[in-house]
Amino acid sequence: MKNSELISYAINSLENAYAPYSEFKVGAALLCENGNVYTGCNVENASFSATNCAERTAFFKAISEGERAFKKIAVVAFKNGKINEYISPCGVCRQVMAEFCTDDFEIVLAKSTSDYVTYKLSDLLPNSFSSKNLGE
Repeated sequence: MKNSELISYAINSLENAYAPYSEFKVGAALLCENGNVYTGCNVENASFSATNCAERTAFFKAISEGERAFKKIAVVAFKNGKINEYISPCGVCRQVMAEFCTDDFEIVLAKSTSDYVTYKLSDLLPNSFSSKNLGE
């Protein structure tokens, strides 16, 4: 799947974002190795710590459906009436990605279907903590 197509899924998922406190809507689209796409949006909570990010929503939906092999994710954010900057996943989302993805997992940060940058997970989370650190 082309990045532009995956970004379109992420943009469409913005419609479902629940962000009454920050008014910062985030959408994500996760591409599985088998071609399935799972979307997610951020869901805020008045306590803030109970808020769930768009990226984790997409991952948890996919994982709850039995997916375990992931290729890439596209992330977009809507603030002040438009998508105007690249938004990078937070540390917790990066850690979830590290649990389920390889270092070369692709993260696409987009302003539009034609304006985006890509990173590998290892670029955004070098020396990540994983099950390897827990020993046997």
